[in-house]
Amino acid sequence: MDVKDFVNILGADFFAGVPDSKLRPLVDYLVESYGSNNASHVIAANEGNAAALAAGYHLATGKTPVVYLQNSGLGNIVNPLLSLLDRAVYGIPCIFVIGWRGEPGLHDEPQHLLQGRLTEPLLDTMGVTTRILTQETTPAELARMMEEVRPHLAAGGQAAFLIREGALTYPKQKYENLFPMRREDAVAEILNATGDAVIVATTGKTGRELFELREARGEGHASDFLTVGSMGHASAIALGIALHRPQRRVICIDGDGAALMHMGAMATIGAIAPENLVHILLNNEAHESVGGAPTVADSMNFLHIAEAVGYRRVRSADDPGSLRRALQDIQEHRKLTFLEVRIAIGSRSDLGRPTTTPAENKAALMQTLH
Repeated sequence: MDVKDFVNILGADFFAGVPDSKLRPLVDYLVESYGSNNASHVIAANEGNAAALAAGYHLATGKTPVVYLQNSGLGNIVNPLLSLLDRAVYGIPCIFVIGWRGEPGLHDEPQHLLQGRLTEPLLDTMGVTTRILTQETTPAELARMMEEVRPHLAAGGQAAFLIREGALTYPKQKYENLFPMRREDAVAEILNATGDAVIVATTGKTGRELFELREARGEGHASDFLTVGSMGHASAIALGIALHRPQRRVICIDGDGAALMHMGAMATIGAIAPENLVHILLNNEAHESVGGAPTVADSMNFLHIAEAVGYRRVRSADDPGSLRRALQDIQEHRKLTFLEVRIAIGSRSDLGRPTTTPAENKAALMQTLH
């Protein structure tokens, strides 16, 4: 179904959410049509924020908003859905458009399998009326689905459309920025400088590139933790390791979208200030792993935030030379450090995925740490 037909049939004029690969046609259409941070469309820091934005929109207008997300984001949305939107509380109608990763019967990455299986029963448990869109769903069928859910929405309920692969179509948009250094080259420079440090890599392409670089260099993976799910929590994982293995240097390789999703972790890290932790933020101002739609990182200053919450040393880099100098500075000082690295959007077309399982990754790292 053409995404323009989808949007017209939903009949909404406010959209908020977190980009997802299965929803790329919708996100590309919204960014091209409305931009990304205005009264029509907001790319939120996390899915719970999107639900709260939607509630504010309804309070201001009396209309029904649309919140889009990957089903992995349902965990972030449970609290505002049940304690804010639900009919037992404020009764705020909302349409959720959900990319269905880990759909039962289809191959997917391990972090998506359990959530994919539980998506329908979880929505049902929370009282969300659910419909499924496939490649075969026609505009007429979607219109009929909307008529079926309208009474539920009118009574202050919530409805969800689960989006299967290929259910929505729209020409892919190309996202770019002005920074010359590729993420993979930045990760390679980090590996050159880190020695035997433990590395915690954020979800998405960062971990995939770290894994392949280790393979190409003939190095093992026993000092790395690849955070394949739990977007936004890599820095807290790194903090937990750093606190309990103070003799080891711990490096978190984070992303701007991930850091924004749960940025309160930076305040906790700054308050504790473990001297063996280095927080490296690879900032391309984009949700690249799910298509490249923009984050709000182009309008904020992570360095000032890091200083304000208590990081002891703050550095930046935007090319290989400045990155090498910053990494050398980090090696010479044992203090809680934040390093922002500005990088380009893009990755190799043949980028693979880790060939080890999450359980094997965990076991190898724990052997290293113990």
